[in-house]
Amino acid sequence: MKEILTVSQLNNNIKFIIEETFDFLLVEGEVSNLRRPQSGHVYFTLKDDKSQIKAVFFRQFGVYERRTNFELEEGSKVLCRARLNVYLPRGEYQLVIESMEPLGVGALQKAFEQLKAKLSAEGLFDERYKKTIPFLPERIGVVTSPTGAVIKDILNITKRRFPLADILIAPARVQGDEAAAEIIQALRNLQSYGKVDVIVIARGGGSLEDIAPFNDETLAREIFHSSIPIVSAVGHETDFTICDFVADLRAPTPSAAAELIVPEWMDLITKINIIKQRLISGCCRHLRDNRDQLAGLQERLKDPRRFLVNLQINLDYLRERLRAALHHKKQNLYSDLRQLDLRLRHQSPIMQINERKILLNNVQKSMFVNFTYRLAALKERLQRDSAVLESLSPLGVLQRGYSITRSVASGIIVRQAVDLSIGEDVNIQLARGNFNAKIEKISQG
Repeated sequence: MKEILTVSQLNNNIKFIIEETFDFLLVEGEVSNLRRPQSGHVYFTLKDDKSQIKAVFFRQFGVYERRTNFELEEGSKVLCRARLNVYLPRGEYQLVIESMEPLGVGALQKAFEQLKAKLSAEGLFDERYKKTIPFLPERIGVVTSPTGAVIKDILNITKRRFPLADILIAPARVQGDEAAAEIIQALRNLQSYGKVDVIVIARGGGSLEDIAPFNDETLAREIFHSSIPIVSAVGHETDFTICDFVADLRAPTPSAAAELIVPEWMDLITKINIIKQRLISGCCRHLRDNRDQLAGLQERLKDPRRFLVNLQINLDYLRERLRAALHHKKQNLYSDLRQLDLRLRHQSPIMQINERKILLNNVQKSMFVNFTYRLAALKERLQRDSAVLESLSPLGVLQRGYSITRSVASGIIVRQAVDLSIGEDVNIQLARGNFNAKIEKISQG
Protein backbone atom coordinates (compact mmCIF):
# COMPACT_ATOMS: atom_id res chain seq x y z
CA MET A 1 0.00 0.00 0.00
CA LYS A 2 1.63 3.15 -1.22
CA GLU A 3 -0.94 5.80 0.01
CA ILE A 4 -0.91 6.71 3.68
CA LEU A 5 -4.16 8.29 4.97
CA THR A 6 -4.65 10.52 7.95
CA VAL A 7 -7.47 9.75 10.36
CA SER A 8 -9.46 12.72 9.05
CA GLN A 9 -9.01 11.56 5.45
CA LEU A 10 -10.13 8.06 6.37
CA ASN A 11 -13.22 9.34 8.22
CA ASN A 12 -14.05 11.64 5.31
CA ASN A 13 -13.89 8.72 2.90
CA ILE A 14 -16.09 6.62 5.18
CA LYS A 15 -18.56 9.53 5.52
CA PHE A 16 -18.73 9.92 1.75
CA ILE A 17 -19.24 6.19 1.12
CA ILE A 18 -21.92 5.79 3.83
CA GLU A 19 -23.91 8.94 3.13
CA GLU A 20 -23.82 8.45 -0.65
CA THR A 21 -24.71 4.77 -0.43
CA PHE A 22 -27.66 5.12 1.96
CA ASP A 23 -30.37 7.65 1.29
CA PHE A 24 -33.39 7.70 3.62
CA LEU A 25 -33.94 4.59 5.72
CA LEU A 26 -36.90 3.17 7.60
CA VAL A 27 -35.55 1.65 10.81
CA GLU A 28 -37.54 0.13 13.65
CA GLY A 29 -36.31 -0.58 17.15
CA GLU A 30 -36.61 0.10 20.86
CA VAL A 31 -35.63 3.43 22.43
CA SER A 32 -32.98 3.37 25.19
CA ASN A 33 -30.51 5.82 26.80
CA LEU A 34 -32.96 8.66 26.11
CA ARG A 35 -31.53 12.13 26.78
CA ARG A 36 -33.04 15.59 26.36
CA PRO A 37 -30.37 18.32 26.92
CA GLN A 38 -31.22 22.03 27.18
CA SER A 39 -30.50 22.47 23.48
CA GLY A 40 -33.88 20.87 22.75
CA HIS A 41 -32.42 18.01 20.69
CA VAL A 42 -33.27 14.42 21.62
CA TYR A 43 -30.50 11.80 21.78
CA PHE A 44 -31.16 8.08 22.21
CA THR A 45 -30.05 4.61 21.17
CA LEU A 46 -32.18 2.54 18.82
CA LYS A 47 -31.71 -1.15 19.49
CA ASP A 48 -33.06 -4.65 18.97
CA ASP A 49 -32.12 -7.92 20.65
CA LYS A 50 -28.82 -8.19 18.72
CA SER A 51 -27.51 -4.72 17.92
CA GLN A 52 -27.87 -1.00 18.50
CA ILE A 53 -27.16 2.35 16.81
CA LYS A 54 -27.07 5.94 18.11
CA ALA A 55 -29.76 8.33 16.93
CA VAL A 56 -30.52 12.04 17.25
CA PHE A 57 -33.76 13.96 16.71
CA PHE A 58 -32.89 17.61 16.11
CA ARG A 59 -35.19 20.30 17.49
CA GLN A 60 -35.76 22.03 14.13
CA PHE A 61 -37.62 18.95 12.81
CA GLY A 62 -40.17 19.19 15.64
CA VAL A 63 -42.21 16.31 17.04
CA TYR A 64 -43.58 14.01 14.36
CA GLU A 65 -47.12 12.79 14.86
CA ARG A 66 -49.08 10.56 12.54
CA ARG A 67 -52.34 8.75 13.30
CA THR A 68 -51.72 9.07 17.03
CA ASN A 69 -50.15 11.42 19.54
CA PHE A 70 -47.31 10.05 21.65
CA GLU A 71 -44.38 11.23 23.71
CA LEU A 72 -41.07 9.48 23.23
CA GLU A 73 -40.21 7.42 26.32
CA GLU A 74 -37.60 4.91 27.40
CA GLY A 75 -38.53 1.50 26.01
CA SER A 76 -40.87 2.83 23.30
CA LYS A 77 -40.93 0.82 20.08
CA VAL A 78 -40.82 3.18 17.12
CA LEU A 79 -40.48 3.26 13.36
CA CYS A 80 -38.03 5.98 12.28
CA ARG A 81 -37.50 7.67 8.94
CA ALA A 82 -33.86 8.73 9.03
CA ARG A 83 -30.62 9.13 7.15
CA LEU A 84 -27.12 7.97 8.09
CA ASN A 85 -24.65 10.57 9.25
CA VAL A 86 -20.94 10.26 10.16
CA TYR A 87 -19.70 12.48 13.00
CA LEU A 88 -16.12 13.18 11.89
CA PRO A 89 -14.55 14.34 15.21
CA ARG A 90 -15.20 10.93 16.81
CA GLY A 91 -15.46 8.75 13.73
CA GLU A 92 -18.95 7.59 14.75
CA TYR A 93 -21.97 7.06 12.54
CA GLN A 94 -25.54 7.67 13.73
CA LEU A 95 -29.11 8.04 12.56
CA VAL A 96 -30.47 11.57 12.06
CA ILE A 97 -34.23 11.12 12.62
CA GLU A 98 -36.62 13.21 10.57
CA SER A 99 -39.87 11.52 11.57
CA MET A 100 -41.10 8.68 13.72
CA GLU A 101 -44.23 6.86 14.77
CA PRO A 102 -45.05 4.24 17.41
CA LEU A 103 -45.19 0.57 16.55
CA GLY A 104 -48.00 -1.85 17.38
CA VAL A 105 -51.35 -1.63 19.18
CA GLY A 106 -49.54 -1.32 22.48
CA ALA A 107 -47.92 1.88 21.27
CA LEU A 108 -51.28 3.27 20.15
CA GLN A 109 -52.76 2.48 23.56
CA LYS A 110 -49.82 4.14 25.27
CA ALA A 111 -50.19 7.21 23.07
CA PHE A 112 -53.92 7.27 23.91
CA GLU A 113 -53.21 7.13 27.65
CA GLN A 114 -50.52 9.82 27.40
CA LEU A 115 -52.79 12.22 25.49
CA LYS A 116 -55.70 11.48 27.83
CA ALA A 117 -53.55 12.34 30.86
CA LYS A 118 -52.23 15.50 29.19
CA LEU A 119 -55.64 16.88 28.21
CA SER A 120 -57.14 15.92 31.54
CA ALA A 121 -54.42 17.86 33.34
CA GLU A 122 -55.24 20.89 31.17
CA GLY A 123 -58.91 20.67 32.21
CA LEU A 124 -60.41 19.77 28.81
CA PHE A 125 -62.48 17.00 30.42
CA ASP A 126 -63.82 19.08 33.35
CA GLU A 127 -67.58 19.01 33.83
CA ARG A 128 -67.77 22.77 34.37
CA TYR A 129 -66.94 23.30 30.69
CA LYS A 130 -69.64 20.93 29.42
CA LYS A 131 -72.44 22.68 27.51
CA THR A 132 -76.07 21.67 27.95
CA ILE A 133 -77.66 19.67 25.14
CA PRO A 134 -80.86 21.46 23.97
CA PHE A 135 -84.09 19.68 24.87
CA LEU A 136 -85.67 19.94 21.42
CA PRO A 137 -83.07 20.89 18.76
CA GLU A 138 -84.46 22.31 15.57
CA ARG A 139 -81.43 21.39 13.43
CA ILE A 140 -78.90 18.63 14.17
CA GLY A 141 -75.48 18.55 12.51
CA VAL A 142 -73.97 15.11 11.97
CA VAL A 143 -70.27 14.61 11.18
CA THR A 144 -69.80 11.12 9.75
CA SER A 145 -69.35 9.18 6.54
CA PRO A 146 -72.31 9.89 4.25
CA THR A 147 -72.31 6.33 2.86
CA GLY A 148 -72.07 4.23 6.03
CA ALA A 149 -74.74 2.51 8.08
CA VAL A 150 -74.28 5.03 10.91
CA ILE A 151 -75.99 7.92 9.15
CA LYS A 152 -78.85 5.62 8.06
CA ASP A 153 -79.43 4.55 11.67
CA ILE A 154 -79.40 8.16 12.88
CA LEU A 155 -81.84 9.26 10.15
CA ASN A 156 -84.21 6.35 10.78
CA ILE A 157 -84.28 6.78 14.55
CA THR A 158 -84.66 10.56 14.32
CA LYS A 159 -87.50 10.26 11.82
CA ARG A 160 -89.25 7.69 14.00
CA ARG A 161 -88.85 9.61 17.26
CA PHE A 162 -89.32 13.20 16.07
CA PRO A 163 -90.00 13.69 12.32
CA LEU A 164 -89.82 17.50 12.52
CA ALA A 165 -86.11 17.49 13.40
CA ASP A 166 -83.85 18.73 10.58
CA ILE A 167 -80.63 16.76 9.93
CA LEU A 168 -77.63 18.54 8.35
CA ILE A 169 -74.85 16.13 7.29
CA ALA A 170 -71.24 17.33 7.23
CA PRO A 171 -69.49 14.48 5.33
CA ALA A 172 -66.04 13.34 6.46
CA ARG A 173 -63.95 10.23 6.39
CA VAL A 174 -63.94 8.43 9.73
CA GLN A 175 -60.96 6.15 9.13
CA GLY A 176 -57.46 6.64 7.76
CA ASP A 177 -54.66 9.17 7.94
CA GLU A 178 -56.73 12.09 6.58
CA ALA A 179 -59.85 11.41 8.65
CA ALA A 180 -58.95 13.68 11.61
CA ALA A 181 -58.34 16.68 9.33
CA GLU A 182 -61.64 16.12 7.50
CA ILE A 183 -63.58 15.81 10.78
CA ILE A 184 -62.03 19.05 12.02
CA GLN A 185 -62.96 20.82 8.78
CA ALA A 186 -66.52 19.46 8.97
CA LEU A 187 -66.87 20.85 12.52
CA ARG A 188 -65.60 24.22 11.36
CA ASN A 189 -68.07 24.22 8.46
CA LEU A 190 -70.97 23.61 10.84
CA GLN A 191 -69.66 26.34 13.17
CA SER A 192 -69.48 28.87 10.35
CA TYR A 193 -72.97 27.88 9.12
CA GLY A 194 -74.27 28.98 12.50
CA LYS A 195 -77.77 27.48 12.27
CA VAL A 196 -77.09 24.21 14.09
CA ASP A 197 -78.31 23.54 17.63
CA VAL A 198 -76.24 20.43 18.37
CA ILE A 199 -73.53 18.41 16.57
CA VAL A 200 -73.09 14.63 16.59
CA ILE A 201 -69.72 13.08 15.75
CA ALA A 202 -70.53 9.48 14.83
CA ARG A 203 -68.74 6.33 13.74
CA GLY A 204 -69.35 2.59 14.01
CA GLY A 205 -67.18 0.22 16.00
CA GLY A 206 -63.68 -0.90 15.03
CA SER A 207 -60.19 -1.65 16.21
CA LEU A 208 -57.95 0.83 17.99
CA GLU A 209 -56.29 1.63 14.67
CA ASP A 210 -59.69 2.22 13.04
CA ILE A 211 -60.84 4.77 15.63
CA ALA A 212 -57.40 6.41 15.90
CA PRO A 213 -58.59 9.65 14.16
CA PHE A 214 -60.88 10.30 17.11
CA ASN A 215 -57.84 10.30 19.44
CA ASP A 216 -56.30 13.27 17.64
CA GLU A 217 -55.20 16.16 19.89
CA THR A 218 -56.13 18.88 17.39
CA LEU A 219 -59.63 17.39 17.05
CA ALA A 220 -59.99 17.32 20.84
CA ARG A 221 -59.11 21.01 21.11
CA GLU A 222 -61.49 21.86 18.26
CA ILE A 223 -64.33 20.10 20.14
CA PHE A 224 -63.42 21.85 23.39
CA HIS A 225 -63.55 25.34 21.80
CA SER A 226 -66.79 24.68 19.91
CA SER A 227 -69.60 27.11 20.72
CA ILE A 228 -72.19 24.46 19.74
CA PRO A 229 -72.81 21.47 22.04
CA ILE A 230 -71.20 18.30 20.70
CA VAL A 231 -72.26 14.68 21.27
CA SER A 232 -69.64 11.98 20.70
CA ALA A 233 -70.99 8.66 19.38
CA VAL A 234 -67.90 6.73 18.31
CA GLY A 235 -67.69 2.93 18.28
CA HIS A 236 -69.49 0.51 20.55
CA GLU A 237 -70.43 0.95 24.19
CA THR A 238 -67.07 -0.45 25.34
CA ASP A 239 -65.02 1.80 23.03
CA PHE A 240 -63.64 5.03 24.50
CA THR A 241 -61.86 7.80 22.60
CA ILE A 242 -60.43 11.20 23.44
CA CYS A 243 -63.39 12.62 21.54
CA ASP A 244 -65.74 10.96 24.09
CA PHE A 245 -64.00 12.59 27.06
CA VAL A 246 -63.85 16.14 25.68
CA ALA A 247 -67.34 16.20 24.12
CA ASP A 248 -70.27 17.68 26.02
CA LEU A 249 -72.08 14.31 26.02
CA ARG A 250 -70.95 10.75 25.22
CA ALA A 251 -73.39 8.33 23.62
CA PRO A 252 -72.54 4.62 23.75
CA THR A 253 -73.51 4.18 20.08
CA PRO A 254 -74.65 6.43 17.18
CA SER A 255 -78.20 5.06 17.55
CA ALA A 256 -78.15 5.94 21.25
CA ALA A 257 -77.00 9.44 20.32
CA ALA A 258 -80.11 9.94 18.19
CA GLU A 259 -82.29 8.71 21.06
CA LEU A 260 -80.55 11.04 23.54
CA ILE A 261 -80.86 14.13 21.37
CA VAL A 262 -84.47 13.99 20.15
CA PRO A 263 -87.40 12.98 22.37
CA GLU A 264 -90.15 10.54 21.37
CA TRP A 265 -92.94 12.66 19.90
CA MET A 266 -95.64 10.37 21.33
CA ASP A 267 -94.10 10.78 24.78
CA LEU A 268 -94.23 14.57 24.29
CA ILE A 269 -97.89 14.41 23.31
CA THR A 270 -98.61 12.24 26.35
CA LYS A 271 -96.80 14.66 28.63
CA ILE A 272 -98.65 17.60 27.06
CA ASN A 273 -102.00 15.89 27.66
CA ILE A 274 -101.02 15.16 31.28
CA ILE A 275 -100.03 18.79 31.79
CA LYS A 276 -103.27 19.90 30.14
CA GLN A 277 -105.31 17.76 32.56
CA ARG A 278 -103.32 19.11 35.48
CA LEU A 279 -104.00 22.69 34.35
CA ILE A 280 -107.72 21.99 34.00
CA SER A 281 -107.85 20.31 37.41
CA GLY A 282 -105.88 23.17 38.96
CA CYS A 283 -108.22 25.79 37.46
CA CYS A 284 -111.29 23.91 38.68
CA ARG A 285 -109.82 23.56 42.14
CA HIS A 286 -108.96 27.26 42.18
CA LEU A 287 -112.52 28.17 41.17
CA ARG A 288 -113.96 25.97 43.93
CA ASP A 289 -111.67 27.54 46.50
CA ASN A 290 -112.69 31.05 45.38
CA ARG A 291 -116.34 30.08 45.45
CA ASP A 292 -115.98 28.81 49.03
CA GLN A 293 -114.12 31.96 50.02
CA LEU A 294 -116.83 34.13 48.49
CA ALA A 295 -119.49 32.22 50.42
CA GLY A 296 -117.56 32.78 53.63
CA LEU A 297 -117.31 36.50 52.94
CA GLN A 298 -121.01 36.72 52.21
CA GLU A 299 -121.70 34.98 55.50
CA ARG A 300 -119.52 37.48 57.36
CA LEU A 301 -121.07 40.51 55.59
CA LYS A 302 -124.61 40.17 57.00
CA ASP A 303 -125.51 43.93 57.23
CA PRO A 304 -123.87 45.85 54.40
CA ARG A 305 -125.41 49.19 55.57
CA ARG A 306 -123.40 49.12 58.78
CA PHE A 307 -120.29 48.40 56.76
CA LEU A 308 -121.13 51.31 54.44
CA VAL A 309 -121.66 53.67 57.43
CA ASN A 310 -118.23 52.83 58.77
CA LEU A 311 -116.78 53.45 55.35
CA GLN A 312 -118.62 56.80 55.14
CA ILE A 313 -117.29 57.92 58.53
CA ASN A 314 -113.80 56.86 57.56
CA LEU A 315 -114.20 58.70 54.24
CA ASP A 316 -115.25 61.96 56.02
CA TYR A 317 -112.27 61.65 58.35
CA LEU A 318 -109.91 61.13 55.44
CA ARG A 319 -111.52 64.05 53.58
CA GLU A 320 -110.86 66.41 56.52
CA ARG A 321 -107.30 65.20 56.82
CA LEU A 322 -106.81 65.72 53.11
CA ARG A 323 -108.28 69.25 53.26
CA ALA A 324 -106.01 70.16 56.17
CA ALA A 325 -103.02 68.66 54.45
CA LEU A 326 -103.80 70.56 51.26
CA HIS A 327 -104.17 73.85 53.19
CA HIS A 328 -100.89 73.26 54.98
CA LYS A 329 -99.25 72.38 51.70
CA LYS A 330 -100.69 75.52 50.11
CA GLN A 331 -99.28 77.70 52.89
CA ASN A 332 -95.89 76.09 52.55
CA LEU A 333 -95.94 76.56 48.81
CA TYR A 334 -96.95 80.22 49.20
CA SER A 335 -94.12 80.80 51.66
CA ASP A 336 -91.67 79.05 49.35
CA LEU A 337 -92.96 81.13 46.44
CA ARG A 338 -92.32 84.38 48.35
CA GLN A 339 -88.82 83.26 49.23
CA LEU A 340 -88.16 82.39 45.63
CA ASP A 341 -89.58 85.75 44.48
CA LEU A 342 -87.25 87.62 46.85
CA ARG A 343 -84.30 85.56 45.70
CA LEU A 344 -85.29 86.11 42.09
CA ARG A 345 -85.52 89.86 42.59
CA HIS A 346 -82.18 89.85 44.33
CA GLN A 347 -80.71 87.93 41.44
CA SER A 348 -82.58 90.00 38.84
CA PRO A 349 -80.40 91.39 35.99
CA ILE A 350 -82.14 94.77 36.29
CA MET A 351 -80.94 95.28 39.87
CA GLN A 352 -77.46 94.16 38.90
CA ILE A 353 -77.49 96.53 35.92
CA ASN A 354 -78.56 99.46 38.14
CA GLU A 355 -75.84 98.62 40.64
CA ARG A 356 -73.30 98.48 37.82
CA LYS A 357 -74.56 101.86 36.47
CA ILE A 358 -74.09 103.49 39.89
CA LEU A 359 -70.66 101.96 40.21
CA LEU A 360 -69.81 103.12 36.67
CA ASN A 361 -70.93 106.72 37.43
CA ASN A 362 -68.82 106.75 40.58
CA VAL A 363 -65.84 105.47 38.67
CA GLN A 364 -66.46 108.07 35.92
CA LYS A 365 -66.62 110.90 38.46
CA SER A 366 -63.51 109.66 40.21
CA MET A 367 -61.68 109.42 36.87
CA PHE A 368 -62.78 112.98 35.94
CA VAL A 369 -61.58 114.42 39.25
CA ASN A 370 -58.29 112.55 38.98
CA PHE A 371 -57.86 113.66 35.36
CA THR A 372 -58.59 117.33 36.22
CA TYR A 373 -56.13 117.23 39.09
CA ARG A 374 -53.53 115.56 36.92
CA LEU A 375 -54.06 118.06 34.07
CA ALA A 376 -53.64 121.04 36.42
CA ALA A 377 -50.45 119.55 37.83
CA LEU A 378 -49.08 118.97 34.32
CA LYS A 379 -49.95 122.54 33.25
CA GLU A 380 -48.17 123.94 36.28
CA ARG A 381 -45.12 121.78 35.58
CA LEU A 382 -45.18 122.87 31.92
CA GLN A 383 -45.15 126.52 32.93
CA ARG A 384 -42.19 125.95 35.25
CA ASP A 385 -40.26 124.05 32.62
CA SER A 386 -41.06 126.70 30.00
CA ALA A 387 -39.71 129.47 32.27
CA VAL A 388 -36.52 127.54 32.89
CA LEU A 389 -36.21 126.74 29.18
CA GLU A 390 -36.67 130.42 28.25
CA SER A 391 -34.02 131.42 30.72
CA LEU A 392 -31.59 129.00 29.12
CA SER A 393 -32.58 129.71 25.49
CA PRO A 394 -29.95 131.46 23.26
CA LEU A 395 -32.73 133.67 21.96
CA GLY A 396 -33.12 135.10 25.43
CA VAL A 397 -29.44 136.01 25.46
CA LEU A 398 -29.80 137.65 22.07
CA GLN A 399 -32.68 139.73 23.44
CA ARG A 400 -30.26 141.17 25.96
CA GLY A 401 -28.06 142.61 23.16
CA TYR A 402 -25.75 139.74 22.39
CA SER A 403 -25.15 138.25 18.93
CA ILE A 404 -23.86 135.01 17.41
CA THR A 405 -21.08 135.10 14.81
CA ARG A 406 -20.58 132.24 12.31
CA SER A 407 -18.02 131.71 9.58
CA VAL A 408 -19.77 131.97 6.23
CA ALA A 409 -17.39 129.45 4.70
CA SER A 410 -17.67 126.74 7.35
CA GLY A 411 -20.83 127.72 9.25
CA ILE A 412 -18.93 127.24 12.57
CA ILE A 413 -19.71 129.58 15.47
CA VAL A 414 -16.75 131.88 16.16
CA ARG A 415 -15.79 131.81 19.84
CA GLN A 416 -12.34 133.56 19.77
CA ALA A 417 -10.64 136.10 17.46
CA VAL A 418 -7.74 133.82 16.60
CA ASP A 419 -10.19 131.64 14.62
CA LEU A 420 -10.70 134.51 12.14
CA SER A 421 -8.54 135.93 9.41
CA ILE A 422 -8.41 139.35 7.66
CA GLY A 423 -10.89 139.50 4.78
CA GLU A 424 -12.94 136.51 5.92
CA ASP A 425 -16.73 136.76 5.57
CA VAL A 426 -18.80 136.21 8.68
CA ASN A 427 -22.57 136.12 9.49
CA ILE A 428 -23.81 137.90 12.59
CA GLN A 429 -27.12 136.68 14.13
CA LEU A 430 -29.05 139.25 16.18
CA ALA A 431 -32.22 138.93 18.24
CA ARG A 432 -34.10 139.96 15.12
CA GLY A 433 -32.47 139.24 11.77
CA ASN A 434 -28.82 138.79 10.74
CA PHE A 435 -26.22 140.36 8.40
CA ASN A 436 -22.89 139.55 6.80
CA ALA A 437 -19.62 141.39 7.49
CA LYS A 438 -15.97 141.24 6.33
CA ILE A 439 -13.07 141.14 8.82
CA GLU A 440 -10.77 144.11 8.36
CA LYS A 441 -8.95 144.14 11.67
CA ILE A 442 -8.37 141.61 14.44
CA SER A 443 -7.54 142.64 18.00
CA GLN A 444 -6.27 140.16 20.57
CA GLY A 445 -8.18 140.50 23.86
